[in-house]
Amino acid sequence: MMDYRPVVGLLVMLYLAIALILRSRRISIPVWSLMAFSSFVVVVSGLISVDELKEVVDIDVIMFLIGMFSIASLMETSGLLGAISYWFVGRFKSRVKILIASAYLFGLLAAIAVNDTIALMGPPIAILIGKVAGIDYRAMTVLLMFSLTIGSAMTPIGNPQNVLIAIGSGMPAPFTHFVTKLFVPTMINLFLTALIVKKYYGIVDAELSVNLIPHEEIRSKRDAALGAIGLVLTIAVLIINDVLELYGYPHISERGFIPFIISAGIYLLASNPRKLLSSIDWGTIVFFITMFITMAGIWKSGVIEPMFKLFSLGMNDKLTIILGITLTSTIVSQLLSNVPFVGLYLNYLRGLGFAGDDVSAWLTLAATSTIAGNLTLLGAASNIIVLEALESRYNVTVGFADFIKIGSIVTAVNVLVYIPFLYLV
Repeated sequence: MMDYRPVVGLLVMLYLAIALILRSRRISIPVWSLMAFSSFVVVVSGLISVDELKEVVDIDVIMFLIGMFSIASLMETSGLLGAISYWFVGRFKSRVKILIASAYLFGLLAAIAVNDTIALMGPPIAILIGKVAGIDYRAMTVLLMFSLTIGSAMTPIGNPQNVLIAIGSGMPAPFTHFVTKLFVPTMINLFLTALIVKKYYGIVDAELSVNLIPHEEIRSKRDAALGAIGLVLTIAVLIINDVLELYGYPHISERGFIPFIISAGIYLLASNPRKLLSSIDWGTIVFFITMFITMAGIWKSGVIEPMFKLFSLGMNDKLTIILGITLTSTIVSQLLSNVPFVGLYLNYLRGLGFAGDDVSAWLTLAATSTIAGNLTLLGAASNIIVLEALESRYNVTVGFADFIKIGSIVTAVNVLVYIPFLYLV
């Protein structure tokens, strides 16, 4: 009897690619609902049985996201993120300096608070900065998208795909490795990207008088303090946990539970616990649960592995490993978006024998799968989140073709900066 699984796997992949493209014209359909339907098809078709679901859904990642979203939501609803943004941008008094400062602001916020969270609250800040500095909204929006993507690459908590890599690869002390190896090239890329946006949109420098009052953004001092404490404590515990692991001391292997437990201690102290819980991006949580199911089904169908082999360049030495992962990440992420791609590619690399100590390979996957989101609007979920906010709140948009034109330049520059640093890891 003919094996039907590759056909189902291919149809699910085609459905996701076509649905994401068509959705750009009908943004009322959330991305998580598209992924949820594909998981339904995977289970109904028998690619994944109901009894296997508890094995394919990574509860560690889910707990991590719930915890980080809780802390980040408290920082946003209290006005702390807005106040930080106002204070930061208010330090700079020229148009180009504000542009560069904004790139660093969005990038650094994404690195510590998950880029999808900053994507939710970033558009109003970007639009405000654009109005104050006299910069076209398209330039500020595109800069926001690029900066969120680039900045999130340098920490294991910056974006969902890095969470998958940090937890699923078995890499020792991921927080330490990410920051020490990727910080410098990420800072360089944020600076160069701001200059590319300046050149592409013809932004002329000029002296400005910026009057932004940060403390007026704070809506709840208690919640702002709780959010700040939660974030600092989470980062501190993750770093301490990495150090304990590096020196062979007892440590927490299920890192995803760290931010969840810390956030659990915050709920009762928040001014409105119900509002805090409801402000979490539960759509993204559903997206991840159903993404795990969908990607497990596609992997079992056997349809994706030949595509990975096609772009892997043999992977015979360190350079071909880096180039192969880079090429595969850049191309396939445009078909699947970077989070589902990483979910599949992790399995593929582990099947090839890559282990936790192959740090350069995992950091290459993290950096290149992330910056692949700068090539097209569909390459990263954060792009879609920003675009939705722009269209729903301001009734303006960024064109798909326009994004690709500047995105191809930014992505090429990003790759050229990262590869030498990754080779030296």
